[in-house]
Amino acid sequence: MEGLCSKKMILGLCIFLILCFLPVNNTELQRFEHPVVKGDGSMSFLVIGDWGRRGEYNQSQVAAQMGRIGEKIDIDFVVSTGDNFYDNGLESDVDPAFEESFSKVYTAESLQKQWYSVLGNHDYRGNAEAQMSPVLREIDSRWLCLRSFIVNSELMDMFFVDTTPFVKSYFTDPEGQTYDWRGVKSRRVYINSLLKDVDLALRESTATWKIVVGHHAIRSISHHGDTEELVKLLLPILGHSSTHGIVDFYLNGHDHCLQHIEDADSGMLFLTSGAGSKAWRGDTKSTNRAHVRFFYDGQGFTSVHLAPDSARIVFYDVFGEALHEWSTSKNLRSSV
Repeated sequence: MEGLCSKKMILGLCIFLILCFLPVNNTELQRFEHPVVKGDGSMSFLVIGDWGRRGEYNQSQVAAQMGRIGEKIDIDFVVSTGDNFYDNGLESDVDPAFEESFSKVYTAESLQKQWYSVLGNHDYRGNAEAQMSPVLREIDSRWLCLRSFIVNSELMDMFFVDTTPFVKSYFTDPEGQTYDWRGVKSRRVYINSLLKDVDLALRESTATWKIVVGHHAIRSISHHGDTEELVKLLLPILGHSSTHGIVDFYLNGHDHCLQHIEDADSGMLFLTSGAGSKAWRGDTKSTNRAHVRFFYDGQGFTSVHLAPDSARIVFYDVFGEALHEWSTSKNLRSSV
């Protein structure tokens, strides 16, 4: 009997130790409040992706036009859709590339607002932890980059999602690249936990506008095309759960272009803004063409204006010319 009790105690202790060291899902993404300050209750912001090249490949020219448009529409903040520093992210939190590709490029007064950024696959090829270091915020207070987080206001909830770990090939066939997976101990556990967190946050959201930001495209006709893992795992949470309603926009980079694709069933918009510097010409796919509202494979950026009952999206080229404008209301979507 004593031997049996001893075995049970040992077994119980083993189970306890295993549970103690299992990854814990805290079901809570870090939140940042960004209050509405305009008297009419509206907010405006710019979206830029795939940009950090020390001003080269027309990054500086795009930045200058962002400054001009940012002043014109009185932006509240800027969203970066990832691949913030080429070719291989930052080496450390004192890497001079941070200032050379960010602080010294986006110098316009209108761009001296908060920048909310996610990591792209090129950022993961460097020291991914460096971009999330508070040291960078001491160098330039505009910078805020985390893996996944939420920006709240009275008007919108913006959910930033770390999409790079979703892509299986980065783990199984990295093509000679080295990725910084220190924050991703187990891909499966990491993804499952993140999906639960996003789903819970969407269920709890009562904001007028729900916007999701990730680096990789869910729908795209450009070089990379659809990201299969996001279509399978993330899209059902964003667009097909009646418990938390429809996400209005999914903003991404990764493909170096500007594009507007609309989901035929839900009306959710897939907006690519990954043209912050080096762009690709003539590299397109045949998928999704029936739902494409706009595509431009040159350099540029995007603006979004949100009001309590309507939204307006504009795509701009490297010269600051409006290429495509589109307006929507919460009850009726229409192209302009």
